[in-house]
Amino acid sequence: MEWQQLRRADFDYWTKMRSRWRDMDALGHINHAAYLTYMESSRVDVYYELGYEGIRKEDRESTILGAMEVNYHHQATHPVKLEIGHRISRVGCKSFDFIAGIFQKGQVSPICTALFKMVAFNYYQNQAIPVPKKIKEFCLLGYIVGCQIHPAEFAIV
Repeated sequence: MEWQQLRRADFDYWTKMRSRWRDMDALGHINHAAYLTYMESSRVDVYYELGYEGIRKEDRESTILGAMEVNYHHQATHPVKLEIGHRISRVGCKSFDFIAGIFQKGQVSPICTALFKMVAFNYYQNQAIPVPKKIKEFCLLGYIVGCQIHPAEFAIV
């Protein structure tokens, strides 16, 4: 995937945020770790927008981050208004992928892009579980444009 080529139209869900003073590092730009926090907070907003509430370990259906790839394209300095986009790009049997992009308000090119591999997880059993029905349904019904579903592994139960 050409990460720097991603544009706003490549994302389905949006969250707006402002940088915080503490997000700057000694070089005067937003620290790389702050972008991960922005994307994580935005991802939780997506779950709520989908009607999926499994964001706590007390829930029988939850998720855990299995892997991530982060690409930094431009610098940003505080203060800045940010718009964070997400799309579920793949759904498998026990995992699914989010792509994310952070854009400065009014800009076309992303500051940062990422791929997050999320694993459906039951913290009581300490093991991966099938992807939650809510996430599968949104992909099957076409509510998420461009979502790749792997039919051999996929069934709504």
